[in-house]
Amino acid sequence: MLEKRKLGREGLEVSALGLGTMMLANNEESVRTIQGALDLGVTMFDTADLYGEEYSLQRFGGNEKLVGRALKGRRDEAIIATKFGVTHSQGPKGDPAYIKKSVDASLYQLGIDYIDLYYQHRVDPNTPIEETVSTMADLVKEGKIRYIGLSEATADQIKRAHAVHPITAVETEYSLWSREVEDEILPLLNELGIGFVPYSPLGRGFLTGQIKKFEDLPADDYRRYYPRFQGDNFAKNLEVVTLIESMAAQKGCTAAQLGLAWLLAQGSQIVPIPGTKRLERIAENLGSLQVTLSAEDLAEIEHISPKGIAAGSRFPGANA
Repeated sequence: MLEKRKLGREGLEVSALGLGTMMLANNEESVRTIQGALDLGVTMFDTADLYGEEYSLQRFGGNEKLVGRALKGRRDEAIIATKFGVTHSQGPKGDPAYIKKSVDASLYQLGIDYIDLYYQHRVDPNTPIEETVSTMADLVKEGKIRYIGLSEATADQIKRAHAVHPITAVETEYSLWSREVEDEILPLLNELGIGFVPYSPLGRGFLTGQIKKFEDLPADDYRRYYPRFQGDNFAKNLEVVTLIESMAAQKGCTAAQLGLAWLLAQGSQIVPIPGTKRLERIAENLGSLQVTLSAEDLAEIEHISPKGIAAGSRFPGANA
C-alpha cells in the first residue's frame, strides 16, 4: 500500500506522490501510463483546462479529456485535480462568470460529475481574490467541486482567500533549486493547515541527471527557452546535479529519488506531482518513498544545493 498524505484539514487524502499530466498527449500510450500509475498506487492526477494536445498553446482541454478517458470506470479510485484561470488573450481570469463557465467545461472534458480539487491556476489581478474564492465556495455547495486550491499565489492572497473559505492546497514550483516558497509560503501553509503540492519537483527534469547537455533537449522542447537550461546557466546547474548524482549513488538511489525524498522530508503536508510520459519513471519516482534521509543527509544536501544555488530564473522573459 502506497503511503498516503492529507492535504489540508478538510479531509482530502491522497497518495504521497501524485502525477502531473501536463506533458501527456491524448493517446493510448498516455492512457496506459495513467492507468499504470493508478495500479502502482498513485491516486492524485493533476491537469488543467490550459493543457492541450502535446501541450499546444492553441488547444484547450485535450489533457482533461485524456485524464477523464484514462480514469473512466475507476473514478472512485482517483483524486482528480484541475485548474482554471489562464487565458491566452486576456491574461489570468477569476471573475464569477468565467469560473462558472470554466468549471462546466472542465466537467464536460473530464466526463465526470465533480472535481475533487479545483485550483485557480493564476490569480486574476483585476478580480479580488475574495470574489473568486466566494464563487468557488458556491461550487462546493453545488457539488461541482469538493476542495479549493490556489496555484502560484502570494502569501497575502492565500491569507485573504483562506478567510473566505478553507483552502485545501496551494500548488507552486518547489524543488532543490526552486526554494523561494520557504521564505513565506511554507510557514504560512503550516500555520493555516493548508497542503502543499510542488510542481516541477525535479527542476523540469534537470535534477534527474538525464540531461547532460543542451543538445539532449529535442528541437521542439519548451525547456530550450528557459534560462536555467541555457549557456553558462546550464553548465553551472549541471555541476550541482553532478554532486546530487554522486550523493544519490552513495545512498543507493537515483538522483530523482533523492530529490523527491528531500521534498517529502520538508513536511508531511507536501505532495509532489512529478510529470513523466513513461511508466517506468513513475515506478522510479515512487521508489523515493523508500529513501530515508538522516539529519546528516539533509545537511549534506543543504550544502550541495542551498537556497538560491540555481543559475537563471524560473521562467523566460517577463515572467522570470
